[in-house]
Amino acid sequence: MYPLSRNRRLRTSEAIRSLVRETSITPNDFLVPLFVVEGKGIKEEIPSMPNYFRYSLDLLSTEVKELWKLGLKSVLLFVKVPDNLKDNTGKEALNPDGLMQRAIHAVKHAVPDMLVMTDVALDPYSNYGHDGIVSEGKIMNDLTNEVLAQMSLSHAVAGADFVAPSDMMDGRIFEIRSLLEHEGFHDTGIMSYSAKYASAFYGPFRDALDSAPGFGDKKTYQMDFANREEAIRETLMDIDEGADIVMVKPGLCYLDIVREVRNAVDVPVAVYQVSGEYAMLKAAAEKGWLDHDAVMMEQVIAIKRAGAHIIASYFAKDVVKLIS
Repeated sequence: MYPLSRNRRLRTSEAIRSLVRETSITPNDFLVPLFVVEGKGIKEEIPSMPNYFRYSLDLLSTEVKELWKLGLKSVLLFVKVPDNLKDNTGKEALNPDGLMQRAIHAVKHAVPDMLVMTDVALDPYSNYGHDGIVSEGKIMNDLTNEVLAQMSLSHAVAGADFVAPSDMMDGRIFEIRSLLEHEGFHDTGIMSYSAKYASAFYGPFRDALDSAPGFGDKKTYQMDFANREEAIRETLMDIDEGADIVMVKPGLCYLDIVREVRNAVDVPVAVYQVSGEYAMLKAAAEKGWLDHDAVMMEQVIAIKRAGAHIIASYFAKDVVKLIS
């Protein structure tokens, strides 16, 4: 009791604050999202995501080497598919010489020990911009799952360490795990976007990949952001179906969900600090309204403090450069 106990004694200097700090950030906390495009010599900034880029394969190799030197050992690949290759079946997603498959090869050739995770969803390949096959204005769950499983197998064959289904179709983890097991890819992991909400924070990402839905929205498959208990139910189902890592997306507005999931499961929990969260801070910092680095660090610490084992973040390089 006061005055025998004075909490401020543990705050009197940076040395003591560092010594008793409960949560810390290291490069090992991060999964780095990377956007890939066709071409050569391309490093194009995404207008709504300042200082974040799309890379052609040659410069993707350069980027992953830099990440590795910084201590960042895991990447999550996304591809921007040319419009002429998009359809309603995801055929290009299964092309063994497709952009994603070549991107996996490029990363593994550049840095063999880099952990490669791959986005598994149909929206980059869909002429409708939806995460599944469309029929009469509806997103077809089971037909989509068949393609997602084949897509995951294609990524595993190309050398992906983990596939990351981001679509939110019911039962897709079971379909993917079953096919991977049948084909002998027992060690290929699954990081499931288990609690992915229908969020307004995804806008810049959809600009980056030209994957905005051509009609309607994604609320029939992504979760209602008003729901909490549903996130636990979805996550536990994915684990039962074979997910090795589960994810909550977005990040900052969903830290209550992160903690609930962390308390409910015994597998690693990932959090995606999404493009809208990144863009808001960049815009506010450009205006001089916020201290970029201070807020960035507060955000990533908050995500880890809430229970995240893994943070997928566009700030990863900035954070690691700052803390090193």
